Amino acid sequence: MPQPTLPAQSVAVVTGGASGIGLAAASHLARIGMRVCIADLGDDRLTHAAATLSALAPGGAASIMTMTTDVSRAEDVQRLEAAVRKRFGGTDFLMNNAGVQPGSAMFGPTEAWERVMGVNLWGIIHGSRIFAPGMIARGRPGYIVNTGSKQGITTPPGDPAYNVSKAGVKAFTEMLQHELRNTPGCQISAHLLVPGFVFTPLTANGRTTKPEAAWTPEQTVDFMMERLGAGDFYILCPDNDVPRALDERRILWAAGDIVENRPALSRWHPEYADAFKASLDGAI
Repeated sequence: MPQPTLPAQSVAVVTGGASGIGLAAASHLARIGMRVCIADLGDDRLTHAAATLSALAPGGAASIMTMTTDVSRAEDVQRLEAAVRKRFGGTDFLMNNAGVQPGSAMFGPTEAWERVMGVNLWGIIHGSRIFAPGMIARGRPGYIVNTGSKQGITTPPGDPAYNVSKAGVKAFTEMLQHELRNTPGCQISAHLLVPGFVFTPLTANGRTTKPEAAWTPEQTVDFMMERLGAGDFYILCPDNDVPRALDERRILWAAGDIVENRPALSRWHPEYADAFKASLDGAI
């Protein structure tokens, strides 16, 4: 399995690192010998996660740090970057992964929209803009991985704030990678992680047993690391129910709404139900 190329004793920062995909990523990075900082909310959650990581890291607790961070606040992210720099010398692998999905409605409470946009979109903007200059200045190979969502690409009805936030993450990360690859001497690359159905506290909805259709966070991280090693920008993850071929057809249909001037979200428009179903032939 290909793996990203990073110098020895590299430093990773993972936001939303106390559980789910974030903790699985931090665990993987700690296990391979990286010094790891996880940022999240909840002292008890961070303490428990730190104990898990310390047991995995070859350097033990000395290789692990935690910091309570609200990524929607630029000043919190600035403090995080400064603390990691002071403790470990800088950052080589940044995973902007913190996310919330409390649910939203088009004309629902403004507070829900602001919270989702603050964490899911502004958290990634803050993290990238605050960490990237120092990462570039280190003159070492490194990665910025931003966690997006298929809902930010095909934008299904039902949770507009989440969809808008993740669509913004996609656009921002594309522009970030363009900026990085056109920066002289820069050895940092940006990547968009697009998980499938992953069983995490964010998606559990009260369930305590993983649905058969879902991947585990560890499967998702293994796939992410493999595709980073292969150089993918778009890390489009399948799951146990949706293969890549089906994702590709859904994404192409969504783009076709513009090209063919169909009604917005025509996949869910009664007049296009049969045509959409036919477009999936052979993908399932």
